[in-house]
Amino acid sequence: MTGTDDAILRLDKVSKVFAGTPPVYAARSVSFALRAGRTLAMVGESGSGKTTCARLLMREYSADSGTISFRGAPLSEQRMGDYRRSVQMVFQDPFAALNPAHSIAYHLERPLKLHRRDLDRRARLAEMRRLLAEVRLDPEQMLAKFPHELSGGQRQRIAIARALAVRPEVIVADEPTSMLDVSVRLGILNLLNRMKREHRLALFYITHDIATARYVADDIMVMLSGQVVEWGPVDAVLTNPAHAYTRLLLSAVPDPDVRLADGRAFAAAEVAEIRAAAGDHARTITVGAGHFICS
Repeated sequence: MTGTDDAILRLDKVSKVFAGTPPVYAARSVSFALRAGRTLAMVGESGSGKTTCARLLMREYSADSGTISFRGAPLSEQRMGDYRRSVQMVFQDPFAALNPAHSIAYHLERPLKLHRRDLDRRARLAEMRRLLAEVRLDPEQMLAKFPHELSGGQRQRIAIARALAVRPEVIVADEPTSMLDVSVRLGILNLLNRMKREHRLALFYITHDIATARYVADDIMVMLSGQVVEWGPVDAVLTNPAHAYTRLLLSAVPDPDVRLADGRAFAAAEVAEIRAAAGDHARTITVGAGHFICS
């Protein structure tokens, strides 16, 4: 799962534990790598540890053990400025991600002032217009508007433009479509796919929605109780799920070709047994080419 040294960003056996009785193992020895031009999706139910992994990447949390490497070297405070420019996040809630007191022009100009100081005011304005056009928004209409004047889909496009403003290498997208109307979700997913291709971005896509993961991802990881229990190429994992929890998640995805009476659903006792088996599984089993489970 860690791969070779072409990774921009890598987690190697990273763990995060929150104090309590009992303690909460939010991340258990998590390892993965993010590479240019590829999307890695992390799927799992609420509380499985997906957002904890995002916060570890964004340095909101410090890992209790393990190593986070950036461009092949362990991350250090000396490199934090470069890291924060290179790793940007698109948040779940487009309504909370933008400050309602400031215009769209302010939201786009601020990262340019902080991270691209070679640009003068005229160049910043030109870059702001270019960014809006890139995310398929009209610069003439958008720059003077405030967040409350925009739809949820428009706000999320602004958030993506803001992330792209600093020329990042990695985008962390935490449930970027879950709060949007179904009618606009596909547009945001297509935008993320296009940005990944055109800018050679590494995209870390976090979701509970397996359908969107299948649409955007090259590789996929399945999280259960803070641990990655299955990972590999997205088609291999979703077509031939080898871990019981992955099969459980897939059984919850609506399928018009499967009748409810066909017996695909798991019994309550089976669900409880699968969740109870979650723990610190150290044994890795190879299922296929690049396809693994923990047991």
